[in-house]
Amino acid sequence: MTAVDTAPEAVVIDDVHKRYGPVRAVDGVSFTVHRGEFFGILGPNGAGKTTLIEMVEGLRRADSGGVRVLGASPWPRDTALLSRMGVQTQASAFFTRLTALEHLETVAVLYGLGPEAAVRALDLVGLSAQPRTRVDNLSGGQRQRLAIATALVHDPELIMLDEPTAALDPEARRSLWNVLRELKREGRTIVHTTHHLDEAEALCDRVAIMSAGKVVALDTPANLVRSLKAPTRVLVPADRITVERARAIEGVDRAEVEGGEVVMETRVAGQVIVAVNDIAGPDAVQTRTATLEDAYLALTGSEH
Repeated sequence: MTAVDTAPEAVVIDDVHKRYGPVRAVDGVSFTVHRGEFFGILGPNGAGKTTLIEMVEGLRRADSGGVRVLGASPWPRDTALLSRMGVQTQASAFFTRLTALEHLETVAVLYGLGPEAAVRALDLVGLSAQPRTRVDNLSGGQRQRLAIATALVHDPELIMLDEPTAALDPEARRSLWNVLRELKREGRTIVHTTHHLDEAEALCDRVAIMSAGKVVALDTPANLVRSLKAPTRVLVPADRITVERARAIEGVDRAEVEGGEVVMETRVAGQVIVAVNDIAGPDAVQTRTATLEDAYLALTGSEH
């Protein structure tokens, strides 16, 4: 009788290395993804994200180090393990001449499941109103939802999402965020790569930032932002305050005109905002604090 894996870790990466000739695609990466966690992997192109994910999925073998997924090794490929994972890739394949429901019913059959699994997956991603729409007639956002439904049809424990909102317009992205939040609320373990840093900040419990094959930071988005110790930016329309007067306010470290706004940087935001309110009025003041994008750029040294 096969033992049931009850370990708290869903994915364990232990000092993993992978080279392609002289290129160190993954260079000593270690981290753990806990069960029920929404874990993000960020990094510029060439950082090693895809190679790492492919090793977790069992598509590539690590040169050295250990990879454990749901208590088992993903290499060589284990069909029992594959049935516990759901994978959505950027190049998801569809049966385009079938309807959305027929496509999912076909995938369900491959897992030995009945049509009710397809209906459940369609409803989960918010496509229950398009069951009879052919796949090639779905919008880009609907296809992305269908790709996620395809990964979910067999009710996997671990979901791997590779740029799930790539090429979507802002409205479709935010709508899909709600689907991903619902998956998280169900207790699913999600590993998620994205180039959208606002998405990672909004959805992920923790993120690993990769650069040149290494993990250069791993923490919650809030802690990564906090570690920057970046100043707060206070913005006021330039017709409400002069740069000279802004620079004279106690606590303002720097003030410049940017795009019709006087932008002040300060590390005592409350004190400066009170002073600016007296000069320009509270309706004129906006503030900007550091974001995950600021932390990302500082850690990777790259242009996003």
